[in-house]
Amino acid sequence: MRQMAAPQGRSPRPGAAAASDRKPAGPTPRPTPFTRPKSYAAIDLGTNNCRLLIARPQNGELVVIDAFSRIVRLGEGLHASGKIGQAAMDRTVAALSICADKLRRRHVSLSRAVATEACRRASNGAELAERVRRETGIVLDIISAAEEARLAVLGCHNLIEPGDGPALIFDIGGGSTELMHVEVSDHDVTIRDWISVPWGVVSLTEHAPLPEDNLEARQACYAHMRAVTRDAFAAFAGRAERFAGQPLRLLGTSGTVTTLASVFLDLPRYDRRAVDGLVVPADAMRDISRRLAEASIAARSEIACIGRERADLVVAGCAILESIIDLWPAARVGVADRGIREGILRTLAMQGRDVPVTRREYRK
Repeated sequence: MRQMAAPQGRSPRPGAAAASDRKPAGPTPRPTPFTRPKSYAAIDLGTNNCRLLIARPQNGELVVIDAFSRIVRLGEGLHASGKIGQAAMDRTVAALSICADKLRRRHVSLSRAVATEACRRASNGAELAERVRRETGIVLDIISAAEEARLAVLGCHNLIEPGDGPALIFDIGGGSTELMHVEVSDHDVTIRDWISVPWGVVSLTEHAPLPEDNLEARQACYAHMRAVTRDAFAAFAGRAERFAGQPLRLLGTSGTVTTLASVFLDLPRYDRRAVDGLVVPADAMRDISRRLAEASIAARSEIACIGRERADLVVAGCAILESIIDLWPAARVGVADRGIREGILRTLAMQGRDVPVTRREYRK
C-alpha cells in the first residue's frame, strides 16, 4: 500500500502535545512513488502483414504481454502500379488503429514502428505514413533494406545452430528477401555480407501468377520463379562459393519457413512453441516446396497451416527458399518465428537499460 504524507495545518489530536515532547524516532517517511513497469512495443508493417509485439523486462528477459497480427496486403497491386492502393491503405490504417489502442492500454514506455519494402518502393509511401500519423498517432519509420536486415538478424540470431561453419540468415518477406552472412560470438552478431532483392511472396506472385489450369503450367511457372530468384541472388551466390565444402548453417525467419515447418510437423493449427527453434532437413523443405508448387490452390487451401490467406502466396516463398538452399547448401534449415519485431524490442530495451535475453535459445 502506498504511504501517504501526514496532513498539514490541522489541529492536533488529544494527547498530541505530550507526544510532541518526545524526540522523534527518525525522519518522517516520504511517500513511495508508484512506478509503472516499463514496457516496449515494436510494430512491423510489411508488404503482406502488420504485426505488433509488446513486451516487459522480467528477470533478465523480455516477456511478451500482448501481440497482434493481421494480413493487410499492403503491397497488393504495387508491382504493376508502383503505388499503394486505397483499399490497402484503408486495411493498414484499420490494423494500426488497433495497435495504437493496445499501446495506450498497455502504457508503453518506448515504441518503434517500421515499414519496409512496400513503403520503400511505393511512390505514395510517405502519403501513407502521414495518414497513419494523423489518424492513429503512430509515426511510421520507412527503413532502408540495410536496417531491415540488421533488425532481423538482431531478433533471431540466437537460434543459429552451434558450430564454427559459415552461417546465413534469410528473411523472405512480402516485397523483398534479405540474405545475411553472419558471425556470432556469445550474444553478439556481426553481418559480414548481405543482399536485398525486390522479390518476396507478394511481388513474385504478382510477377508470375500461378496458373490453375493444369499441372504442367504450374510446374513451368514454378521453374520461372526459381529462375527469377536465382538470377537475383547471382552476385551473392558467387561470393558464397568460397565456402564450398564447409559445414554450413542456415536459419530462416519469415512466414514461408514457419509455414513449411508447420506442414513438416503436420500440425492441425499453427503453434509457435512447436515451430520456433525447430530444425528441418533441407531435403524435407525441398520436398514440401515442390509438392505445394504442384498442388492446386484449392488443395493448398485445405492444408491446415496454410489456409486461404496464404494459399496463393506460399508457392512464391517455396521458390525463393529453394534458390537460397541452392546457393547455401546446408544440410538443415533452422526456423525462427521471430525477427524484426524482436530486433526492435531488443534495441529499445538497450535504450531503456533493460537488455533482455532472447526468449529461447537454439533448440536441439
